[in-house]
Amino acid sequence: MSFPKRPSSITCHTKLALAISLLSANALAQTQTPGSTAATDVEEVYIVGVRENRVSKGATGLSLDVKDTPQSISIVDRELMDNFGTNNLNDALKLATGITVEEWETNRTNYTARGFDIKNTQVDGVGMPNNWGIVTSVMDSAGYEKLEVIRGANGLLTGVGNASGTINYVRKRPTNTAQGEVTLTRGSFDNSRAEIDYSTPFTDDAKWAGRVVAVREMEESYLRGLKNDHQYLYGVIDGQLTENSTLTVGYSYQNANTTGNMWGALVLSYSDKTQAEFDRGVSPTQDWTHWDTNNTTAFIEYTYHLSPDWEAKLTYNYRKSANDDKLFYVYSGDTGIDKETGLGLYGWPGKFIDEEQAHLFDGTITGGFELFGLAQEVILGLSAAKSDFVMYEHPASSGFGALPAFPYPGNVVPEPEWGERTLSEDTTQELDRAYGALRLSATENLKAVLGFNYARYHREGNSSGTIVDQTEEKFSPYAGITYDFNSHLLGYVSYSDIYQPQDFKDINKNYLDPAKGVNYEVGLKADWLDKRLLTTLAVFKADQKNLGTYAGTSDDAQSYYVGQDVDSKGIEAEVTGRLGDLTSIVFGVTKLTLEDQQGLDTYIGVPRKTLNLAISTKLPQYTAIAFGMSGKWQSDTKYYDDVVGVTLRQDSYATLNLFASWDINENTQLKLNINNVTDEKYLTSMVNLGYYAAPRNVSAALKISF
Repeated sequence: MSFPKRPSSITCHTKLALAISLLSANALAQTQTPGSTAATDVEEVYIVGVRENRVSKGATGLSLDVKDTPQSISIVDRELMDNFGTNNLNDALKLATGITVEEWETNRTNYTARGFDIKNTQVDGVGMPNNWGIVTSVMDSAGYEKLEVIRGANGLLTGVGNASGTINYVRKRPTNTAQGEVTLTRGSFDNSRAEIDYSTPFTDDAKWAGRVVAVREMEESYLRGLKNDHQYLYGVIDGQLTENSTLTVGYSYQNANTTGNMWGALVLSYSDKTQAEFDRGVSPTQDWTHWDTNNTTAFIEYTYHLSPDWEAKLTYNYRKSANDDKLFYVYSGDTGIDKETGLGLYGWPGKFIDEEQAHLFDGTITGGFELFGLAQEVILGLSAAKSDFVMYEHPASSGFGALPAFPYPGNVVPEPEWGERTLSEDTTQELDRAYGALRLSATENLKAVLGFNYARYHREGNSSGTIVDQTEEKFSPYAGITYDFNSHLLGYVSYSDIYQPQDFKDINKNYLDPAKGVNYEVGLKADWLDKRLLTTLAVFKADQKNLGTYAGTSDDAQSYYVGQDVDSKGIEAEVTGRLGDLTSIVFGVTKLTLEDQQGLDTYIGVPRKTLNLAISTKLPQYTAIAFGMSGKWQSDTKYYDDVVGVTLRQDSYATLNLFASWDINENTQLKLNINNVTDEKYLTSMVNLGYYAAPRNVSAALKISF
């Protein structure tokens, strides 16, 4: 039997950035006078530009347009999220090209790209590695203006990474004018949601402004016994301390409470080696289970404009996450479920409490200069991070043993008596980094991005009885070249090292050595229709060594892993932008292969082909009415149940979502969303076998602007 990772492994082990050394910035700052023309220019740039920044720094740290960045980037903007009612990050990322959202439990999710778990995230361009790649609880999307998905290795800014990609979450910032909206939503499964988003300047000249976002959502489920209730709050203030310096301070908090949640997922292996099929609403859990998650973040961002072309930035991010859960895991041993009687399942209860706190600092100097009559750009940064994680387990007095015929109700196993808590894990992780990137213009058409990253990673403590003391260092180069064939067509090539410390343990409970490798990408980007539409065609290849791969279970029923060499390659194409004044489109295709060191097909739960489409438009004769559709198709996937010896299969499938909205007047909008219009039945994951996805469901929203 294979037990899922305990919540100790679930929590996002964040490690990120401390920036030091802005002495040179202060020295240069003395050359500025308060009344200088440069200071006035900087002030104007800040108020208009920073709050409405339209370029991505996610891939390189440099202020490059998406077209000029030598990697594939997809953007899920606020309009796209609002149109299709994606109120959480899981649903929002389903709109992105090349991303597969693996919901393998009701409270835990992995995001994959190019065949691998995305283990790196950024918030406003500051890197936040997450070794397991697991997202605990469904995070609300209301506090974000857009999501940027940078596909391929991206160790330049995060310090570590694999060949999948990086998600950059871009927070909402205050606006230059007072504005707000209230949105009330009612939907299937007794879903109720209320959201308010209000922004206002504090001063007449709009140099200081603030914004607040608040959400309350309650929902039952198509899954037996599952209920969710969460509150979300986000607030941010920004402004100018002096004519040359700006300050931003923000805070967010989400409290998510779930009852009737799963730990692990469905067992679909029959004892006769065939695949089981159940109704969509079945669940193996019990009614007394719960999973409560609290996530708190706070950040401070200080920017000093040395001149119109140079700035120094210091950021501090604080993150705290806590989980309190009672769980019930179900497995079949080596027999599978008896097809005739429904017997063959066994229970395993667990109670856990954990908390992680992370302090993340980052400092950069960025600027532009002229060389050989051409504009150049550079970024240099220092960073450091520290996270402390502790988890306690309460032993159960009962709840183990054989279960009644499946599917069974949620009251067949009484809640156990829980013993005194025992320490399961107490670990500290640190990541110190120095990094930089230089964009060189050799000619008007030929440009290069050259970068480096030095990372020192340290982990120590006690993890499930294993004493940990691990230190790793790595210097990684980055290189990208772009060439403008003409004013519309650009070609690029890029190279990046792969370096990823791992939380996977071998059969002796020792952490695996970091995964290492190289990543290559070659592509073409072209803009059309007066630069309203961007197309991207990319070919990619990655060679990864010692990648942690599930290998079985030990005698004490814990999963263990071995290092595996994996070669991946593929092709991606994307079309994004506006076809006209009224119509927007996102269309993407990904095709890949994944092979182990013997050249055999591996990671069989990952779809080899995916296709996504989102298109919305307005009626030409009456633009107050908008409508659109989004959908995703993926090829067939497999899951090998190594205990029972059954290969489970999921055929290729497609999902379709529709929306229609009516602007009753300039302040009032009605919107209808229909998800899974065709009522497709499919499993939410075949990477870590999940459960059946939601059937057709409907929601209606009323938005009032003021």
